[in-house]
Amino acid sequence: MRCFFAASIAIVISGPISLGVAKWISPAMFTDDTLWRGFSAVAGSWIGGAANQAAMKELFGVSDDLFGMMILVDTTNASLWLLAILVMAKHSDKIDRFLRADTSSIDKVVKAVESYERDHARPATINDLMVMFGLCFAMVGVAHFIGGQIAEFFAPYSWAVQYSFASSFFWMVVIITLIGVIFSFTKIRRLDHVGASKIGTVFIFVLIAAIGMQINLAGIVSQWRLLLIGLLWMSIHVVIIFAVARIIRAPFFFLAVGSNANTGGASSAPIVATAFHPSLAPVGVFLGILGYAVGTFGGYISTQLMRLVVS
Repeated sequence: MRCFFAASIAIVISGPISLGVAKWISPAMFTDDTLWRGFSAVAGSWIGGAANQAAMKELFGVSDDLFGMMILVDTTNASLWLLAILVMAKHSDKIDRFLRADTSSIDKVVKAVESYERDHARPATINDLMVMFGLCFAMVGVAHFIGGQIAEFFAPYSWAVQYSFASSFFWMVVIITLIGVIFSFTKIRRLDHVGASKIGTVFIFVLIAAIGMQINLAGIVSQWRLLLIGLLWMSIHVVIIFAVARIIRAPFFFLAVGSNANTGGASSAPIVATAFHPSLAPVGVFLGILGYAVGTFGGYISTQLMRLVVS
């Protein structure tokens, strides 16, 4: 939790610093209030998610054209940071030594899961696979339907929109997570004996590819100055969270998942957790949902600070 909120605060303050540096280098970019309003969408997304980003767009009156540019800044830099995290996850032991982190609690969870897998693993049958895929698609459909109904209920309330309660994706993630928790107390959990977690990991990597496909390579060339501001923003964020993690001796796992729960949200935070071990995915889901809850509030504060810096 400390790493998550440290990451949130780092994003809040890194945005104003980045825009301040950009104004010092190129004052002509800030002749009006367009840019700081546009970057409110990035702040909302990097602390929360797409719903918070949309809330910032409406709250600060960001034009559709500028909003499209900011989505490019968001997805490009967030995807680069996700890639860097996944690469560094393979060297987490070395990074933990640099951070002087105590990883005993994480190691215990991972060893317990591995021991359980060794004792209960068995080859999958056709029936097992049919049940797994059937439950997967059926429960996703249920979550989509119920999530949409709940989002429609909250849609008329402005306060609900600001806190992502009117987002069907938010409720879909919450519902599918609750279903998974409920299943873990039933015989359905035995599907993990035949590789349910491994199949889930495959789908997670498909999601990684889908996230990467959102990058508009043509836009990278035309909007390079905005992308550099976003890159500086992300870089300052990374420096701050590494400094905080070293001070509190937090494992790289918590640093990576806490950061990506902000910059990537509930869709990619479980991916990061799974890169360390499949059993840790629920941590990413929980922190990703928490990001939705604080995204609009944090994005609003960051935007007001950006306004003060460039005005």
